[in-house]
Amino acid sequence: QVQLVESGGGLVQAGGSLRLSCAASGIIFSINTMGWYCQAPGKQRELVATITSGGLTNYADSVKGRFTISRDNGKNTVYLQMNSLKPEDRAVYYCNADIRMGCGSRARSTWGKGTKVTVSS
Repeated sequence: QVQLVESGGGLVQAGGSLRLSCAASGIIFSINTMGWYCQAPGKQRELVATITSGGLTNYADSVKGRFTISRDNGKNTVYLQMNSLKPEDRAVYYCNADIRMGCGSRARSTWGKGTKVTVSS
């Protein structure tokens, strides 16, 4: 009923940039916090950045000053601008959103299927 679809991943050289997008679709009344998480092979998924519906942002220390999260509430879309990429940024990046499907309903945490980012040295 609700899905998140990520795009924008790919292969980039160290020092390069990528812009990830994640669009929510389906039955959506409102979206609270949206965010990006990364998961490297054999590692746990961890937070990269989040943004509230009002625009408040939070970043992992490892990406501060390099990555910028933003959102377009009218399009139910969240973005992650990734600059100065490093080989250690290589991972699958997942989008997450707390989505309410109706008035009075509780927000449900929804995940996308991920988009792969590879950074060559």
